[in-house]
Amino acid sequence: MANVPWAEVCEKFQAALALSRVELHKNPEKEPYKSKYSARALLEEVKALLGPAPEDEDERPEAEDGPGAGDHALGLPAEVVEPEGPVAQRAVRLAVIEFHLGVNHIDTEELSAGEEHLVKCLRLLRRYRLSHDCISLCIQAQNNLGILWSEREEIETAQAYLESSEALYNQYMKEVGSPPLDPTECFLPEEEKLTEQERSKRFEKVYTHNLYYLAQVYQHLEMFEKAAHYCHSTLKRQLEHNAYHPIEWAINAATLSQFYINKLCFMEARHCLSAANVIFGQTGKISATEDTPEAEGEVPELYHQRKGEIARCWIKYCLTLMQNAQLSMQDNIGELDLDKQSELRALRKKELDEEESIRKKAVQFGTGELCDAISAVEEKVSYLRPLDFEEARELFLLGQHYVFEAKEFFQIDGYVTDHIEVVQDHSALFKALAFFETDMERRCKMHKRRIAMLEPLTVDLNPQYYLLVNRQIQFEIAHAYYDMMDLKVAIADRLRDPDSHIVKKINNLNKSALKYYQLFLDSLRDPNKVFPEHIGEDVLRPAMLAKFRVARLYGKIITADPKKELENLATSLEHYKFIVDYCEKHPEAAQEIEVELELSKEMVSLLPTKMERFRTKMALT
Repeated sequence: MANVPWAEVCEKFQAALALSRVELHKNPEKEPYKSKYSARALLEEVKALLGPAPEDEDERPEAEDGPGAGDHALGLPAEVVEPEGPVAQRAVRLAVIEFHLGVNHIDTEELSAGEEHLVKCLRLLRRYRLSHDCISLCIQAQNNLGILWSEREEIETAQAYLESSEALYNQYMKEVGSPPLDPTECFLPEEEKLTEQERSKRFEKVYTHNLYYLAQVYQHLEMFEKAAHYCHSTLKRQLEHNAYHPIEWAINAATLSQFYINKLCFMEARHCLSAANVIFGQTGKISATEDTPEAEGEVPELYHQRKGEIARCWIKYCLTLMQNAQLSMQDNIGELDLDKQSELRALRKKELDEEESIRKKAVQFGTGELCDAISAVEEKVSYLRPLDFEEARELFLLGQHYVFEAKEFFQIDGYVTDHIEVVQDHSALFKALAFFETDMERRCKMHKRRIAMLEPLTVDLNPQYYLLVNRQIQFEIAHAYYDMMDLKVAIADRLRDPDSHIVKKINNLNKSALKYYQLFLDSLRDPNKVFPEHIGEDVLRPAMLAKFRVARLYGKIITADPKKELENLATSLEHYKFIVDYCEKHPEAAQEIEVELELSKEMVSLLPTKMERFRTKMALT
């Protein structure tokens, strides 16, 4: 290196960095990595000019360099050791080159070579990794090794590297705290070194990436609480440091809301979704940066897709909140329990009193104007379980608004499965709202709306390719007709003398429910049309419910013909007996339908006597 001016070495390094940042699509089609290979050649030249690595650092066997081995990854140094003197300085510069060579090889899909360079980088930094000059580089190298091992699906190894990075950051901030040197500064003249503010910004960005990758690893390991915590922290930090892309940030926040929804933490879910709306609204208002993951030409399509996905997260919020309220207030036959409703009303004041303390404990996104904008969205949406029709209707209308928004992108042509799921959620919103409605005729109309949106789907879908989806829809339509029939029977019971029109209506609803339950049950048959002796676990409960409801429906058919009524009772008995017999042969099935099984046993006992009375009556007449 004595024969080459230092300025020339720095120039080669900066040229390598510039080539590394060239986007792949700007390279020739047949040489997509041309710029990466050119960058690699320059980095190798710089490495040669720097000279050999210090012997005491570079001669250790690689077996010691895995995470947790010796003092490498998880065993942190007892004190901060600064790289002083020309030997230490050369070790750090070589570590920078090894790091960039490692990233370069990973970018060109040469993972083993990439790993080798990154491990060399960490080996060179072993003594100095907590120093002002090396901490950022060390964390970045470990982050990249974490990603590399994650891509190999060696998740626990990835976890060790990433947790080591987190521990290093925390120890450095506790013991040193000043913004550390950025690795690129090792090849910059003194007058071009970064400001303290820029150093801090870059270092915090490195740590934010570390938290982001940890969130992914914990998700893989099914440590969902931890994954959500790290995801929330990542999103919060991205806003604080203004280092985010609006579309990507918004979809991550909306996705996080689904974790909170499943945990029934509706205030936190609402906050995530409100923040997603506000940040998504910034799309196009923030200038593109090197972090922007999308090319400009892809943004319009991506924009509409992400908008639809965020809308679907809002639908789930409204639907789950309504369904949770229903579960809290229904009796053992699924109707509104007024006592439970009164108890929840009494709890409402306590929930409102605790709101402020809950809000303070929650991790909030944004500050100042951004925080105000998010709060403004939140205030329009309740996080409390609805206790009556008016409160439920507000949530329903919000959910329906997002149904229409989601369907703008997820159309039946091109997004069949997504479109159907949105329609099913729309149907479920009507079903949940119907629970709160006290007027039986209006409840009937809500179920009729469900049928109107679901029935066309069965015509459009190929049953061979969409078997599971078809089954779901058939079962749901059958249940909607079943609910309508029950409501019409209840309305007729209130009348002294129901006319033939009502009787015909009840029988038509009955017939339609039977048709769709039978279609569902027929879909379970094998190619020879034989019903299975052993029903699969995934469809066991719906199959047993369908059998039970078919049995009940046959018993509800209104007819003046005694012979026809006897036939209907015999068919009803046949289905009740199927349930009882199946549960005797397969005891595990009894746990799936405890209530229905007890009723079936009762009907198997009672129906033969009733049928015998019918036969006697028919013989006498």
